[in-house]
Amino acid sequence: MDSGASTLSLSSSLELQNPNSDPYEGSFVEPSFFQTQTGVPTQFICPKVDLVNAHEELMEPVVDLEGFFRGDSVATQQAATIIRAACLRHGFFQVINHGVDSRLISAAYDHMDHFFNQPTSHKLKARSLPGNMWGYSGAHAHRFSTELPWKETLSFGFHDNSLDPVVVDFFTSTLGKDYQQTGVVYQKYCEEMKRVSGVMMELLAISLGVDRLHYKKYFEDGYSIMRCNYYPPCQEPSLALGTGAHCDPTSLTILHQDQVGGLQVYSNNTWQTVRPRHDTLVINIGETFMALSNGKYKSCLHRATVNSYKARRSLAFFVNPREDKVVRPPSDLLGTQSTRMYPDFTWSDLLQFTQNHYRADDATLQNFTKWLLSSKSLI
Repeated sequence: MDSGASTLSLSSSLELQNPNSDPYEGSFVEPSFFQTQTGVPTQFICPKVDLVNAHEELMEPVVDLEGFFRGDSVATQQAATIIRAACLRHGFFQVINHGVDSRLISAAYDHMDHFFNQPTSHKLKARSLPGNMWGYSGAHAHRFSTELPWKETLSFGFHDNSLDPVVVDFFTSTLGKDYQQTGVVYQKYCEEMKRVSGVMMELLAISLGVDRLHYKKYFEDGYSIMRCNYYPPCQEPSLALGTGAHCDPTSLTILHQDQVGGLQVYSNNTWQTVRPRHDTLVINIGETFMALSNGKYKSCLHRATVNSYKARRSLAFFVNPREDKVVRPPSDLLGTQSTRMYPDFTWSDLLQFTQNHYRADDATLQNFTKWLLSSKSLI
């Protein structure tokens, strides 16, 4: 979800605006900033070791969900086998025939374009406030002060545990009645992502040899996160990243990327590009699901690059359990001899750690475990 591999600066402030402006504004990157720079400011420059180019394309079988939806047990097992192999290697795979209407995906991009093309003053009506994950952010500068991602984001929550259309309510309450239809589109998009996540959880359970419905039931009352990512052109893309190398602290990420390209996955000790396909959804394992699999499945290390010629966009849906639900592998996965890789924790524990204490990277879960055990020892 976040970029970079450095400790979170709790007092981060990036002075890229008028020094006489609102002090809080100093922790925001003005959207117009990305279009007016002739170079890359030091706050965005990444270490050279993190900027190694990817020269290979990730070549992995695509998971076809058509047989699963038909109830074909052989095709379902074949899909689970592909998923298992990918999750043991790097935690990343792609699915086709997922059932999400291409017109809905196009509409989601259209509404994203409309929002990100608005004047700065308009976008900042939805700006993310300290301690709140929802809203608009320019480069996450309200949270970090170095190795900033070259992007703008709009994030909001989703759950279907009430009669209220939570996504519609977010847009109309922050941006006004004119965004009613935007809310409707994203409400429907989130509902579709929740449906797809249920399918993924069934296949992941089959691939791990546990009760087919275990993970699907576990996440039924979860609270997910939807994020629209906008990566403006960068004048010197060899110095910065759209999103630095990290593993998502969440459970499962369902991503649709546009046709520009820029997503990369770390596999076989090298960065490999993920070629965009308009008909696929990108799936990657997050830290929370790695714990739910007792470390059997890898949390996917990935990043996003930028270019100098065209903006890139993606739609990311982060699947999470309910915040107070205990993260613990199913008993039939552990058996009688297996050792627990991670202690019990809740999603709110991990969320607090990544939002307030630690910037997500490829060692988040290990460092979170140390922090959690240390915190408990002080009680």
